[in-house]
Amino acid sequence: MPLLVVTSSPRVAPGLLSGRAWAALGSGRVLTGSGEHPLLPYLAQEDIPVEVVTPDPAALAREGREGTVVWLAAQDGDEALMRAVGHAALDMDDPPVIELVPGSYDLPGARLLDLVAVMDRLRRECPWDAKQTHESLVPYLLEESYEVLETIEDGDHAALREELGDLLLQVVFHARLAQERAAEDGGFDVDDVAGGILDKLVRRHPHVFAGTVVSGADEVNANWDTIKAAERAAKGRRSVLDGVPMGQPALSLASGLQSRAERAGAPDSLSRAIGQGIGRELFDLVRRARAAGLDPEAELRAAARDYRDRVHTWERAHERAEGPSDG
Repeated sequence: MPLLVVTSSPRVAPGLLSGRAWAALGSGRVLTGSGEHPLLPYLAQEDIPVEVVTPDPAALAREGREGTVVWLAAQDGDEALMRAVGHAALDMDDPPVIELVPGSYDLPGARLLDLVAVMDRLRRECPWDAKQTHESLVPYLLEESYEVLETIEDGDHAALREELGDLLLQVVFHARLAQERAAEDGGFDVDDVAGGILDKLVRRHPHVFAGTVVSGADEVNANWDTIKAAERAAKGRRSVLDGVPMGQPALSLASGLQSRAERAGAPDSLSRAIGQGIGRELFDLVRRARAAGLDPEAELRAAARDYRDRVHTWERAHERAEGPSDG
């Protein structure tokens, strides 16, 4: 006779179980270790009795040998208990068959629910997290963004995973702060954030979601610009430059302004009439880089990284030339 272990995910609504799990739950005596298990009300609705018992690995193994027994595992999987049951079964002359029956599975993105729950608790219980504001978090948002950029430049994919997590935390943190405000005061939550970008992605990809036919990436870009222009008009934005974040680094700011203006048909003479001096020369260098198909911000960062490496090489050579310190 088998011992059936039915598991369920805390990230799936209680009661949404696989057909195989429902069949297992109706096949024999059902036991669980907590009267607070979220599935109990749903099993009661189906007239499936459940006994709440103190977990005893040896007793479970014996009962599984004597008849079909179903263990409704806690939503953390009861891993330690299941290991102990396995060891107890191995000590028996006639061990039971132990079968795992997954009742529900996590969908992609399910761990984001855990992050939202942890962030909610930190905001309530951690003194540091509780006192943060949108403004106080700005330095961390910028720092984490640049750390993501650095891992990409280094080709360090393992570090990229961690840094993306740190950046994701900032998004969830800001959404949690906004959740505390009333809707009329600009309040929103993480679902509003996700819903907003979801709607935008669907709206700006009609070739994927609305049957629009495109010839390639160039036409996708053209459609994107048209849709964005319509969105700006709907929001009362009249300038093509509306929405360009002026707080970004100067090179990428200049590149963004030039790109937007050029797509709107602004003449080159405007960029040549902005004044004299180093600023004008830098602005013109940005224009030249873009004309060559280069990202001026990335080019300068690459040059800076090359300079850093050369300084490191010089420092090591200087240390070798000086030899060990006499002190």
